[in-house]
Formats: sequence, structure tokens, C-alpha cells
Amino acid sequence: MAKMILLLLILFFLHGVDSSPPHACDASNPTTKLFQFCRTDLSVNRRARDIVSRLTVDEKISQLVNSAPGIPRLGVPAYQWWSEALHGVADVGPTPGIRFNGMVKAATSFPQVILSAASFDSYLWFRIAQVIGKEARGVYNAGQAKGMTFWAPNINIFRDPRWGRGQETPGEDPTVTGAYAVAYVRGLQGDSFDGKKTLSGGHLQASACCKHFTAYDLDRWKGITRYVFNAQVSLADMAETYQPPFKKCIEEGRASGIMCAYNRVNGIPSCADPNLLTRTARGLWHFNGYITSDCDAVSIIYDDQGYAKTPEHAVADVLKAGMDVNCGSYLQNHTKSALQQKKVSEADINRALINLFSVRIRLGLFNGDPTKLTYGNISPNDICSPSHQALALEAARNGIVLLKNVLKLLPLSKRSVSLAVIGPNAHVTKTLLGNYAGPPCKNVTPLDAIRGYVKNAVYHKGCDSVACSNAAVEQAVAIARNAERVVLIMGLDQTQEKEDMDRVDLSLPGKQRELITSVAKAAKRPVVLVLICGGPVDVSFAKDNDKIGSIVWAGYPGEAGGVALAEILFGDHNPGGRLPVTWYPQNFVNVKMTDMRMRSSPSGYPGRTYRFYKGPKVFEFGHGLSYTTYSYQFKTLAQNTLYLNQSKPQTNSDSLRYALVSEMGRESCDTAKTKVSIVVENQGEMAGKHPVLMFMRHEKGGEDGTRAEKQLVGFKSIVLSNREKGEVEFEVGVCEHLSRANEVGVMVVEEGKYFLTVGNSELPLTVNV
Repeated sequence: MAKMILLLLILFFLHGVDSSPPHACDASNPTTKLFQFCRTDLSVNRRARDIVSRLTVDEKISQLVNSAPGIPRLGVPAYQWWSEALHGVADVGPTPGIRFNGMVKAATSFPQVILSAASFDSYLWFRIAQVIGKEARGVYNAGQAKGMTFWAPNINIFRDPRWGRGQETPGEDPTVTGAYAVAYVRGLQGDSFDGKKTLSGGHLQASACCKHFTAYDLDRWKGITRYVFNAQVSLADMAETYQPPFKKCIEEGRASGIMCAYNRVNGIPSCADPNLLTRTARGLWHFNGYITSDCDAVSIIYDDQGYAKTPEHAVADVLKAGMDVNCGSYLQNHTKSALQQKKVSEADINRALINLFSVRIRLGLFNGDPTKLTYGNISPNDICSPSHQALALEAARNGIVLLKNVLKLLPLSKRSVSLAVIGPNAHVTKTLLGNYAGPPCKNVTPLDAIRGYVKNAVYHKGCDSVACSNAAVEQAVAIARNAERVVLIMGLDQTQEKEDMDRVDLSLPGKQRELITSVAKAAKRPVVLVLICGGPVDVSFAKDNDKIGSIVWAGYPGEAGGVALAEILFGDHNPGGRLPVTWYPQNFVNVKMTDMRMRSSPSGYPGRTYRFYKGPKVFEFGHGLSYTTYSYQFKTLAQNTLYLNQSKPQTNSDSLRYALVSEMGRESCDTAKTKVSIVVENQGEMAGKHPVLMFMRHEKGGEDGTRAEKQLVGFKSIVLSNREKGEVEFEVGVCEHLSRANEVGVMVVEEGKYFLTVGNSELPLTVNV
């Protein structure tokens, strides 16, 4: 009888792989009734434990890697944990979980994250992630996915402008990055924007994974790689900068996945740190999900970092720290010997497997045919739909930043007699996507989109490539002299910045500057400079050149980026994006990329990001112009003095009394809040969408190097017609917005006067301890 059941299961399993999405527990198979893990009336944890209890040791070990094989005797299909969806569903990696080799050939490709972040619009981020999650499920339902766990978002802080992967992140600010993490996770996983939706049976649309935990923001710089880098991070910077986005991702976003990083932090590999993975993520933040290593991050603990004495010690280090699955084959190769040597126990393996199978159950993959369940009606017709492509265009429009616009050079007239378009990024499509991109629904180059306005626009590449080792300066100059208007489309691409490649300087590559300045000098009128790039570049020469009238940063704007750029250049859309990172001058390269300190020091270290950096800037965080002008006016605070009512306040070195946030308690923190409204007026002639950024600063500012120069409190977008007024409201909480980390990483609130600022408007707020 047992052999007959086994044979039925194997035949059913083999038959089902090609005919429907891979899943277990199909109702049409009578043998599934034998297994508790197929009973949807039981808890997820009990079902997961039942699966694990039925596995042999060898089967258990086989499930500890990203390419988990099937278990035919239980009707459990193979599963691929590694899939990518950074800014659209993508077929990235050596064994991609997503394949575009069937009915589904493409997916909506949104702007690279750094540009979407420039919109400062959480609801837009949520809607983007909703679409990505829906299209991911559509690919799965079409039978072209081996898994539904996606290793995004990247919520590391864009600490250094040279970082090749900064383009993947929401920027340098922990508040923005945390808000992005929450919006993305909720959208992808099928939650509501406010996080209050009750998922049916905990059924996820897709699984999001916040990475790279933690303090990871160096890939390969001057011979130092992420595989061996030991990030020396102070307790204050850890508490105030590097950890908050992950805390938000877990506590508010309720992410079902975390990826531990390659690098060591203060000597300990992230994937082997029980304080990080178990005590902090699972203990303090109540993480409920699985933890994966970055790819081959377990092997390097022994092979490259020398942290572990043997491969078996490396296996023990990560499993006992709380990691669950290894991207790679290291656990598959060495866990059995680690078990035999008693470096790990079977209980350690079971713990990891329960977490893994729990997520697969929460995805509905052990509930029978997914196409007959929640999300089962999502089909290939929902992928690349008109509404999804329209959202990609909206996202690109709202992210593009106008950096300079002297004498209102932009927008250009649609009746331009002649227009020259010059530059290596003018007639490209792949560059627009950035990294971690799948095949887009459609491709439109900036040049083609511009020719939709000026049909006979003349084009010249200008450089042999973005590296611009050879520039056809004379030909470009000749074309510019004969044109009424000139648009230069320059910048970077993935040959200059990407994963495993950090930049060594902040200048435009090769002879790009020579080409730009020569064309600008020869042109009849000031030229427009468009920069397509992820990381900042030092374009001080262009900012200070009167012959360069406008500068536009377009990031990597995605499949609709060419159209969005043309719409902005010709005034069919009013730009409203604002920089999510500081743009530093070239001499910032003198700062070692390996220095993780955020705060400046008396020895000449300038600090990092708008919060602590003391030095010249090309463009500031939050900078962004519009074709109209906005004014701000604070309305009176609901309360202009907040009381902490602490019976035993402490005093710091500045003789300021302060309270520990941890001792205030939730009730006190909830009480110590106030609301403030700002009247925003569009004083120009063109309607626009405008992100309102509110900052705070302490009256002592950043004078002693311990406090931030200023700190973002929040951001909200408002759409206003010409001459229209509107209001935005912010809630300011003492614990959440006015606290800072002391030298031992404890969050404190100091007494004194704080100033809330929006633009040039300022409003005082007093805190009494």
C-alpha cells in the first residue's frame, strides 16, 4: 500500500510540474489527505513542523540552499528562493526563479529605485510595488516561476557617492529609506498602504526580502571588496543610521524575508551574528520570516575572511546565529559533516526549515493549485497592462529632477525650428533601466521621444561610449552651431557603476566634460544638459557655466523614461523631483570609502550625508526646481511646547537635560506629539505636483559634531493648479522625530528649542524634560 501511494505521488508530481505552477497538496490527489501539512485549517507553524518531521536528514540538508530540490515522495516540488524584483520582475542570476521563455516575455520596468525615491511619494512607491507583486504572481500562475520569494528591496544607506549599488537604494536618509521599505514590502506582499489589511490566512501575494543586513555599502573599491570588508561602525551610527530602515521594514512593513550581508560589522560576519539575526531581528523587532545569506556569503566566512576555522564551523556559525537558507551550495556540501562532527544539531537544521516552509505555506504554495486560490485570477494579460505602463511613466515623470534652469530656458518650445541632440546616452534603451532589470514591456530612447516633438532633430553620439575615451568634438560642435537649441544627454551607465564596481572619482567619464563645454561654447543659445546616472557626479563646471542654462537629472528612468524626459523638456509635465542624496564635489574622493563614520571630526573628516557633512556641495539633498514657484507658510502648532514629564532626567556634557526614549514608554511617547500644518501656494502659471519636505534642527545645531545639522521629519506631496493654495499636515513626535543617538547608541531626547523648517520658513518648538 505504501509503495502504491509513493508511486501515485511521484507520477502526480512529475505530471503537475509542466501543466500548472509548482505547488503541493493538490486537492485532486487523494494522498494529500494523509498529510497534516496540507490541512489549511491548521496553523502555519504546525503545518511547517509536520513537513519537517517527515524529512530524512539528507532531505533536510538539501532544503538549506536557494535551489531546493523537490521531494517527490511527499509531492513537494522544487523551489527557487532567489528571484529579483528591485524595480520590476526580473530574470537575474545564474539560476533565475523567473523565466521569460513562455507566454510572458516581459514585465513592467519601473525607474531604478534612486529615481523613484526622488518623487518623495510613499503612495507612489506602494503602487509600484503592488504592480510588481501582481506581475510576479502572474508570471508564477503562467508556470514561468520556480518561486515567489523576491530579494528586494535594497534598503542600505547610500552613504558614499561612489558606491556602485547606490542606484538600487532610496538614498542617504534613514527616514526616507525606512518609508520606502514599508511601502515596498506592503505593496509587494499584498498588504494595504496603511498596513491594516488582514491577509486571508496570512496568504502573501509575493514575499519581500529587505537587504543587506547590515551596514553594507561598499562593493569593490581600490582593491577592497565586500567579501572581506570589515565595517567599523559606532554604536551611535548603527542606532541612528544603519539599522532604522531594517527596523521599519520588519516592524511596520512585516517583511517575510531578510538577507544578511557579505561584510563583517565590527569584526563579525553579518550572517554569523546572533545578536543581529536572532536577538535583534527576531527578538527585539519580532521578525516573522526567513533569513537568507547573500550569494556565497557563507563560504567566504571560512575561505576569505578566515573567521571560521573550518567549513563545518562556518556552517555552525550561521545556523546557530539564525540564518535559514544559503544562497549557494555551501550548506549542501558541509552541513552533513558539521552534523557528524556535532558542530550543529538536527534541531538547528529543523529551526531553519520550519522558517523556510512557513513562508512557502504563507505564499499559498501548499494549499493546492494556486490558480484556484487567492491571486489565482492574475494572468499574463495583467502583465505589461496599459495601467501598469502608465504607472511606469508617472513614476519617471515624478522622479526626474530639474537641477538648474537659468532664465527659464526650459521648457523648450514645441515649435523649435531646429534641435540638436548630442551624447552617448541619447539613443539608448538598456541604459535607462539600470541594474537588476528584466526585459521591459517596451523601449523608447530619449532621442525617439524627443523626435515626437521635433521630428527632424539632428543626432550625434558625441562619444564612442559613455566612457568617452574618444570624443568627436569637432563634429558635435559643427552640429551645435547650426541648431536653434541643443540638448546634451550624458552621464553614466552600468560600465561605470554597478554591483561589484564602485567608482574612484565623481567626475563625468573620459572626455565628456570637454565635449559638453565645447558644444556649449559653440551653441547659439545656452544648452540643456541631461544626466542619466544613478550616483551623483560633480558637474560644478556646468552649474557655474552660463552657456549651460539647464541641468536635468533623469537617474535611470526605466522603460518609460525617454518619454517622461521629453515631456519635461517640452513642458507637457512640470518637474517636481528632489534629490534623495547629496551631490559632493570631486575632492570628496580624498575621503576613504572604508570610513563608515557619519559624523564629522575635528581632524578634518567632513562627515557624510546632509545630516552631518560639513563641506562644499554641488547640489544639496532635497534640491529640485520646478517650472513654477512654491511658497510655504507655517500655521500655528497645536502645541508649541511639549513636556516629557520625566521624574529623573539626566544631564549631558552640554548641561542639557535629556530623557531616554527607552524609559519614556509608549504612552509617554504617544502623548509627546503635536501637529503642524503648512500652507503651500503655487505662485506660478503652471500646475504641478510638489513634494514638501519638513526638517528639524536643535538650537545648538551640529556645532559639536554629535547632533545632525538638520534631520528630515517627514515628506508629503501636494498637487496644485496655478495660483492655488493647499495644506499639508505633519505629526511631530518627540520620540520618533526629535531624538538622537548618544555615544553608546541609546536614543535620547534633549530639552531646549527645536526649529521645524520647510524651505525658508521656520517654526520654533520647545521641549521641556
